[in-house]
Amino acid sequence: MPRGPSGLAVTLGSMFVIAAASVLGMALAFLDKVPCRSGAWNTYTGQFQHFCYTDIYPLYFGDGLVHGAKPQHPIEYPVLTMWTMRVAAWLVNNADTYPAGKNFFDITVLFLAVCGVAGVLATARVAGPDRRWTMLLVALSPALILGAFINWDLLAMALGMLGIAAWASRRGALAGVLLGLAVAAKFYPLVIFAPLLLLSIRTGQLREFAKTLGAGLAAWLAVNLPLMIVDPSSWGYFYAFSKSRGADWGSIWHYFEYLNVPLLGSFQLSTLNLLSAGSLAVLLAGIAVLTLAAPRRPRLAQLCYLVLAAFLITNKVWSPQYVVWLVPLAVLARPRLWPYWLWQLAEMAYFFAIWGYLLYLYVPGNPSFSGYQGLSPGWYFAALLLRLGTVALLAAWIIADILHPERDVVRRHGIDDPAGGIFDNAPDRFVLRKVTSAA
Repeated sequence: MPRGPSGLAVTLGSMFVIAAASVLGMALAFLDKVPCRSGAWNTYTGQFQHFCYTDIYPLYFGDGLVHGAKPQHPIEYPVLTMWTMRVAAWLVNNADTYPAGKNFFDITVLFLAVCGVAGVLATARVAGPDRRWTMLLVALSPALILGAFINWDLLAMALGMLGIAAWASRRGALAGVLLGLAVAAKFYPLVIFAPLLLLSIRTGQLREFAKTLGAGLAAWLAVNLPLMIVDPSSWGYFYAFSKSRGADWGSIWHYFEYLNVPLLGSFQLSTLNLLSAGSLAVLLAGIAVLTLAAPRRPRLAQLCYLVLAAFLITNKVWSPQYVVWLVPLAVLARPRLWPYWLWQLAEMAYFFAIWGYLLYLYVPGNPSFSGYQGLSPGWYFAALLLRLGTVALLAAWIIADILHPERDVVRRHGIDDPAGGIFDNAPDRFVLRKVTSAA
């Protein structure tokens, strides 16, 4: 960290620029939704034609939030996100009107924009002064801008990155609390605990990991336990919904179903759940071996990206807004421009492809519709595979950096792991037989 008044000025100046860039990114994300906010979401095809779809507005009506504090049916999100939705609905008096729905959207977007800025600043804190300017890749990420206000994912992203920033500052209990709250908002931040566990095993820091995990569990229970006791069916709806969900948009399993691949194209839900969980377990086992056998301990951000990428690639659903999860970790894990932009282009291509494909599916037979007719399945699935391929390719580059740590740009000039906290410059305590390269 820079020292003295001049170093502090540089740090504050860079953080101010990053914050301003993040505010600009959130403003651009709002502009993307202006056509819908102006009325396009009132026609099913209009929101796709203008590429401005968002879950926020329709779920205000569809999840029964207009009926007061207790919706007519449970909400398919974890508890913290559910309460965020209910508070925003309360602020617009739970009115069953178009203006109330628009106001609900505006309030939610303002809250999520604050989360977005906080998440970017937390990521900048984790990156350290030598790599702080790379955070402009997060703040002005085109794919993040397009996906920012589709759903409530920025809440979990902000809490997750704040949790990693707390860990980087060696505040394990605070990190656990923030990560526990992140899991209470969206399920995906749970995967961050896996890299923490693996690196704790390698460095012999299991006691500190246990403290962080315990704080995370306590924070998660503090949010979840009241609803678990008062209304267990509503609390469990998210988990039952996730288990009963079939292969959905964006996933490789959806593509297999489309192709009707033998043994994969017509699987039962139980088989799909087994294949998804089993393939994830295989990838996680590989990541565990890599972590414990690599020539040098991997950085925390590298492992977080790998675990999250494995989760997305094997998941039954891969919605376009999930890019919000990956962007900060991708920049921290491998801050190189051209692999990052290749992936960003693929994410942007998928963003436009999914809405075009939905138009293709729902416009035929509608003689009243005129204009863009959508994207055929071939183009849609090409975009799906391109996104999956670039996420996997970036993971492969990260693995290459782990196996050849001298190529890792973050570790040049004597830096070890800016996000590592207690792992930073820690000696190894448990290492498997080291992986060697044929090169």
